[in-house]
Parts: sequence; C-alpha cells; structure tokens
Amino acid sequence: MSDIILWLVFAFTFFVVLFLDLFVFFKKVQEISVKKALILSGIWMSIAFLYGVLVWFSEGGHVFVDYVTAYLVEWSLSVDNLFVFLVIFSFFGIPKNFQHKVLFWGVIGAVVFRGLFIFLGVAALNAFEWLFIVFGLFLIYTGVMLIFKKEDEGDIEKKFIYRFAKKHLNFTSSFEDGKFFVVRDKKLLFTPLFLCLLVVEFTDIVFAIDSIPAALGITTNLLVVYTSNIFAVMGLRSMYFALAGIMPIFAYLKYGLSIVLSFIGLKMILKELFHISIASYVSLAIVLGVLVISIALSLIFPPKVEEEEKV
Repeated sequence: MSDIILWLVFAFTFFVVLFLDLFVFFKKVQEISVKKALILSGIWMSIAFLYGVLVWFSEGGHVFVDYVTAYLVEWSLSVDNLFVFLVIFSFFGIPKNFQHKVLFWGVIGAVVFRGLFIFLGVAALNAFEWLFIVFGLFLIYTGVMLIFKKEDEGDIEKKFIYRFAKKHLNFTSSFEDGKFFVVRDKKLLFTPLFLCLLVVEFTDIVFAIDSIPAALGITTNLLVVYTSNIFAVMGLRSMYFALAGIMPIFAYLKYGLSIVLSFIGLKMILKELFHISIASYVSLAIVLGVLVISIALSLIFPPKVEEEEKV
C-alpha cells in the first residue's frame, strides 16, 4: 500500500465522518450528554487505531510505533488544552447547545492551519538540520513553562484577535439562534458566537506551536505527523463535552506532559549534536509510561477542592 492510498483513505474517512457529524448526528442544534461524548470519543480513537494498523501493514512496525507515539503526545496536549476552551466558552457565556458548532468549525480551521505548519516544519527540518536543536530547546522550555501555565478568563480580552475583532467588526448583543452573522438594514453584523470561534481558532494556532514541534521530534514523516495530529484533535472535540465528569482524571496531566515534552526535546538535541538515537519503541514506552503514571496519580491522589465558604 503506497503513501498515496494511505492519504486517500485518511481523506475519505475524515470527510465521511465530518459529513455524518454535521448532517446526521448533529443536524439539529443540541446539547451533547457526557455518555454520548464519551461514545463519540471512543469511536474516533478506534478509527485512529484502525488507521494506524493500515500504516503498520503498509510502512512497517517502526512507522506504526511513531504514529502511535505522535498520536499519544498530541492527544495528551489536546486534553490539557481543552480546559482552555472551557474557559473561553465560560467567558463568552456560550450556551452548551451552541458549543458543538463552534468546535466543529474550529476543527476545520485546525485541519487547514496545522497542515500548513506541519508541511513548513517538515520542509524546514529537512533543509536545515540545525533546527532540530532549536526545536529541541524550545520543547524543553515549553515543558518547563507548562508547569506554571495558568489560563485566566481575563487573558481572553488581551488576546490580539479579540481586540482586533472588537475594534473592526460590528457585533450583535445576542447569539441569534446560533448564527455566526446576520444582515440587518443592509449591514453585516457578527454574533458573539463568531467572536468566540475566532478566539478558539487563534488559540488552537498557538497550541499548534507547541504540539507540532513535539510530533516532529518523534518523526518527520509528513503522513504520520499530520494524520496522528488530526485524528487526535477530532477525538478530543467530542471529549470536551465529558470534561465535567473526567476532569479529576487529568489533574496532574500537565506535569506528565512537561516530562514528555522535555524528553522529546532532549531526544532531538542528542540526535543532532551527539548522534545518539533513542529507539522508537523506547520513546513510545517512556511517553506512554509517563502519561499513565500521571493519570494514575491523579486518581490515587486527587487534588483537594476547597469548599466555598457558606454565607
């Protein structure tokens, strides 16, 4: 099976599922239950795994391991980033029955922008090998800073895209039944839902600056990096709606991610400077082990939640 066939299979699967998502399962605006969200997430994870099996038969076990490792890293980073989307929706006061629409179109944007970044990243690394050191140092820095990351609702008003849109576009005061824009008196007016979508898209681009170098630190195979990236993002879109019930499971995830990103960064530097390569199977074992341990610790030692003082 050639790479062309694998690309075609990916494209076919992606567009078929998106069509079902938009025009069958969620044709009517509705709120997604935790149970349904988990089922949809499981379906996406199954699709991602089955595609990985195709990669195995076509490209071999080595490439399959890289695919799984890249998927796990992206999936974990996406889980951590979902909490930020929760803050964004809370800031804009987006009703739950409109949140799926924002995430759907947000994913479409992610498919385009991440594809562009991945293509440029692979091309740059192939042309300038010293960039492996730069990416490696960046990942180590990101891993360390991840421990201190804190997303505040007040930060949203400081984002460039928010300030730019509020200054140059006209907005309605209501959500207009889930529309992104309306025309009144021959004047185009955007809704708060559209502004929320802009912030989500801009935020995902910022996230991609972290996640894509991490995936490229595992492999520079364009097919593996892109497909694992998009499958992970698609699966987490559904899991967002189950966040309320599964938040405690990921309480210490950021610490695990800090170790994973630092490890991948160190791996890139060692390979470029000292020609020391860490086997793909070892990398997968380390990434999987760290993530499992972080989730296990979250379950065994859940963080204490301060009770609100009674008035």
